[in-house]
Amino acid sequence: MSNEPERVALLTNPRSERVRSVVSLRRRAVRSRRGRFLVEGPHAVRELLTHVSSHVLELYLTAQARSAHPDLARRGGDARVSLYECTEQVLEVMGESQHPQGVVAVARPVDVSVDAALDAVGDGYAVILSHVRDPGNAGTVIRGADAFGAAAVLISSDSVDLYNPKVIRSTAGSVFHLPISVGAPVERILGRARQAGIALLAADGSGGTPLHHAELTGPHAWVLGNEAWGLPADVAGDCDHRVAVPIVGHAESLNLAMAATVCLHASCMRGRT
Repeated sequence: MSNEPERVALLTNPRSERVRSVVSLRRRAVRSRRGRFLVEGPHAVRELLTHVSSHVLELYLTAQARSAHPDLARRGGDARVSLYECTEQVLEVMGESQHPQGVVAVARPVDVSVDAALDAVGDGYAVILSHVRDPGNAGTVIRGADAFGAAAVLISSDSVDLYNPKVIRSTAGSVFHLPISVGAPVERILGRARQAGIALLAADGSGGTPLHHAELTGPHAWVLGNEAWGLPADVAGDCDHRVAVPIVGHAESLNLAMAATVCLHASCMRGRT
């Protein structure tokens, strides 16, 4: 006997109430009010079902995607997720990406509190985002944090919404792999990190200790600022150290995601030969 949820009728009308309800989750105000967000693509949805299946509410697949990725419907059935089969046209309307792959899920938020994120740090390291506005950069930083073993990511209230579809897509599933806190003022995040004994390292391209001389042996957090103007002076001043990535070529600077990747790799490699 199949353990998949019972299928409803095929969704064929892109203007139906259900489809419009899913599409409305592209807007931040709607996501906040309803406590829902979108996940697109087979890889991201698979990571969602694998790591936080209890948060998944609805799963939409085309017949082609269901045939190509039979595990998704099976995992959805195991998690008692509502499954809907849709036409290609319906999925194209639901998804925001330019190249939809026939899979969209609706899920409840997965973020944790500031204290829960900081508690996960232990002797490791975290990332704090302040005034980061670009969805692609934020998502790529989360992906890098996951790749290089960061314990948590904390996104301040003045940064982009974690549940922006472009952020979720840019994380390539990493958003479901580690604790992420959202919505707290950066001042509160820094204060709680300091109370937890976590050293605050401001990634500051304008100067400071060169990265290869930075002290990375204890628990610490990289504090990263806005793509265009970096960290506000008061935020950088609240950090314990300013750390710069030396540039030896002719490039004027590194973008946020590149700088974060270099810093996270340095933390990952501490004490390794």
